[in-house]
Amino acid sequence: MRRNPAAIGGTLLLLSLTFLSLTGCGSEAGPKTAQPMQDPGPASMAERIDLQMNDPCFLRPEEQHAPGCAKYVTQLGSVPGGAQKYAGTTQPELVEAGRRLDAAIAAYRNRGCAETDAPDCGSALTDVAATLTEVDAKLVSVLPAGG
Repeated sequence: MRRNPAAIGGTLLLLSLTFLSLTGCGSEAGPKTAQPMQDPGPASMAERIDLQMNDPCFLRPEEQHAPGCAKYVTQLGSVPGGAQKYAGTTQPELVEAGRRLDAAIAAYRNRGCAETDAPDCGSALTDVAATLTEVDAKLVSVLPAGG
């Protein structure tokens, strides 16, 4: 039985077009662009600080094994920048408290407290807790009413 080459070619063309139309058409015109996340504002930062202030590394820093507080210290890493951002030019006390917290976090890291209990790691954790308290107290000045 001989087949007509034109019929075979037409069938292949029809199958190819059908396949392309099924795979190429969707409900989207193209890839979606990611929408930028909205800044949750200083109230969100205050909530995160409140959560960190319930951590044993904050409540009893002198009793902690310093490497066990590495996650706590890491989670505080964005607070100094947030303090500066939300303070703007109108709340220099908040900016300064954020800088002191940043310095305390750096001291904890530079002393190797995330890896070992160096002799001065207890004081580094105490400094982190004290400066976090300062930031929390100054943050109130930029919170919206009722926040």
